[in-house]
Amino acid sequence: MPEQTTSIAPYMRRLLELLAEDAPVEDFGALAAAARVDGARTDDLLEVERATGTALRVRRVLRQHRRREMELTALFDTAGDLAGLRDLDAVLQSIVRRVRMLLGTDTAYLTLPDEEAGDTYMRVTDGSVSPLFQNLRLELGEGLGGLVAQTARPYATPDYRTDERFHHTGSIDAGVLDEGLVAILGVPLLLGSSSGRDGKVIGVLFAADRTPRPFAPDEVALLCSLAAHAAIAIDTARALADTRAALAGLADANAVIQEHSAAMQRAQEAHDRLTDLVLRGGDVPEVAAAVAGLLEGPITIHDPDGRPLTAVGRDGGPFAGQVPDATGLFRAAGDSRAAARAVLRDGRWICAVLAGQELLGCLVLHDRPRLDDPDRRLFERAGVVTALLLLLRRSVSETENRVRGDLLADLLAAPDRDPAGLVERGRRLGVDLDRSHLLLVAEATAEGRDRLAGAAVRYLFGGDGISAEHTGTVVLLLPYDGTPPGEAARAAVAQLTPLAGGPVTVAAAGPSAGPRALAAAHTEAVRCLRALQSLGRVGDAGCAAELGFVGVLLGDAHDVHGFVAATLGPLLEYDARRGTALVRTLDAYFGCGGSLTRAKDVLHLHVNTVVQRLDRIQALLGPDWNAPERALELRLALRLHLLSGDHRPDRS
Repeated sequence: MPEQTTSIAPYMRRLLELLAEDAPVEDFGALAAAARVDGARTDDLLEVERATGTALRVRRVLRQHRRREMELTALFDTAGDLAGLRDLDAVLQSIVRRVRMLLGTDTAYLTLPDEEAGDTYMRVTDGSVSPLFQNLRLELGEGLGGLVAQTARPYATPDYRTDERFHHTGSIDAGVLDEGLVAILGVPLLLGSSSGRDGKVIGVLFAADRTPRPFAPDEVALLCSLAAHAAIAIDTARALADTRAALAGLADANAVIQEHSAAMQRAQEAHDRLTDLVLRGGDVPEVAAAVAGLLEGPITIHDPDGRPLTAVGRDGGPFAGQVPDATGLFRAAGDSRAAARAVLRDGRWICAVLAGQELLGCLVLHDRPRLDDPDRRLFERAGVVTALLLLLRRSVSETENRVRGDLLADLLAAPDRDPAGLVERGRRLGVDLDRSHLLLVAEATAEGRDRLAGAAVRYLFGGDGISAEHTGTVVLLLPYDGTPPGEAARAAVAQLTPLAGGPVTVAAAGPSAGPRALAAAHTEAVRCLRALQSLGRVGDAGCAAELGFVGVLLGDAHDVHGFVAATLGPLLEYDARRGTALVRTLDAYFGCGGSLTRAKDVLHLHVNTVVQRLDRIQALLGPDWNAPERALELRLALRLHLLSGDHRPDRS
């Protein structure tokens, strides 16, 4: 007889019935077992098991939908409570009760900060049976709630008593133990941002059980939603209180507004006066005089390095008071820039003069330690006007520098083509090429190369120097005022490096006058620049003379005599004046390898005489004359002196 097979249709129908009845999970598992007992075929049995798995997934989805429906209903009810807000305590109590009902916990509660006491307290509880717990007060940052408030993030623990993430205290642990709580979930009440990054934590909402349990992500999300409603309720109540307070103070505010209106009218008139001054082509000293008169105090205006540009007394005359030191002024200007306001320092008001974030200088108001808001705004407005004037001056200066820079570029490219024409062209542009100048060559590293030309223009702003780009470097031509070339190069490095935003190396040459001499000075400065870079002194400054014998190698032939004079000058002058032989003694001492015994034999002198001469040499050259580096330069200078033919035989 053919084997009887069991149809799977009844089992499928039963699965649907179990879904409709919301039967327990165990009933679904029993159905597959029954099919196996009834002798269902293997493929039918597999089909029943797959259908059972699908049915269980459908059951989970249905239960999730029902749970979500309950949660949405609770949230809608809470929103309705908020819409008709009359009693904040009643709304918060309703929210806490819904938390306990929806999450199925033993208790729920809400804590708020007490700004006056500096701690937090239980505002609302539901399901609590412990008076000790209900009256618990927590210091800020303590317990699970302290971590939630500190990080603005939800935290959950299946067993609070053994969880070391939280700062346990005796009072908190005693209250939790008296209430019998074990598993706790806390979420922040946030205002301003749901992410917590920019929001402000104004409280913590908790759900807790008296037995260990985990909290699912959807439970955390639900509690966060209810916490958001609680935050809105608290914020709305505070807003109503603030509104009442604002209405109560409206009369006082109106009086203040009228007073400020008069002050603002005065400020507007002052602003119109300053604007008219700018439109008429006024300059920085005129602005200082106008502000000094308006604010009834002396005004000084300084450049970014603290040097005074103008100083005006209270009555518009010269200012005879003390000007603040550059270092303190630079710090105060930085504070003003950071605060975007005028600042009071050492009894003076200081306002940064800015173009964007670039510091153009600063205004200083003296003898006015007290400055009300309208006058302070007027002072700050004067800073804006001053910035406009300085920018106009710089724009004109940059235009002039471009024209003069073309002259400098032509001079360096072809100094012999038409020297007289270059000199005449310079006179028309206000540059006297027959006057002695220092010539500086600057080069920046990659990060500051594109900004170096503009940095040079800002460095020269307000002076008589000119600059131009030439063969990958920036050349600066400065009128010679007695400053040694090396010092001028170092001063340029100190200013150009921060302006360019990267290390700047500067070499100087001169003083020189005339197109040909200036071109030669440029060649020498370029060689010195390359020497500095080869020596690893990027970001440093110097001149050929400061490089010692390296400078002789870099410089022109006439620099040999200058090097000899700079190195041996005191000895040569002493020998010429006294008829002594210190130069010959020094040469013999070095030639004998520093041996006094051998030197006295070469010089045919007593050793004590040699020692006395060396003491005199030390007095003239300094105590480091025998140091390795100095000795090398002295020996080279001696050799050049002997080879030059300028020396005369010395008397021993």
